[in-house]
Amino acid sequence: MAIRKIARMGHAVLKEVCAPIEDPTAPEIARLAQDLIETCEDVGGNGIAAPQIHEPVRMFMFRVRRAIMPPGAAMAEIPWTAVINPKITFLSEETRPYWERCLSLPGLYGQAIRRTHIRMDAVGLDGAPYSWDAKYFLARLLQHEYDHLDGVLYPMRMEDMATFGFVTELGPAPYPPLPFDVRDFIDPVSES
Repeated sequence: MAIRKIARMGHAVLKEVCAPIEDPTAPEIARLAQDLIETCEDVGGNGIAAPQIHEPVRMFMFRVRRAIMPPGAAMAEIPWTAVINPKITFLSEETRPYWERCLSLPGLYGQAIRRTHIRMDAVGLDGAPYSWDAKYFLARLLQHEYDHLDGVLYPMRMEDMATFGFVTELGPAPYPPLPFDVRDFIDPVSES
């Protein structure tokens, strides 16, 4: 397992539509999952897609930590979760601007427009399919990572480029937290 180099905006691998994974249970996919986790933890991220470490396949890893939730959020933490060959269905026409950052655009942030309610169907490392009905924060996180699999970065989802800027302009901390609404943190409904 290894910490891998993260592709930055402009690299060809981030512009590709990624290939499906034939065998989610293959040992190389388990190794890729571990590399994704180690790379993301190294920079303190919450999610990372395979193309971000130069692997153009339809897979990402994510987690939701208590540390990123605003005080009063009722959502449970979600441990590292493998998402392989996902499909997203929009369950609402409602959209909302969300503050986003990306490991492939270090030091930048902006407000991307995201659907507020989705269903994600995917396969885990064990090859078993699963589905999640996700709203608000989690729906945004899943859409952000999913977009990487289709060669889309969050600035392509922005309507107001005046919100695009450097993280250091958010506050005095070296990597200050983005503003979140406690009502956006809702547990997903899981179907297996």
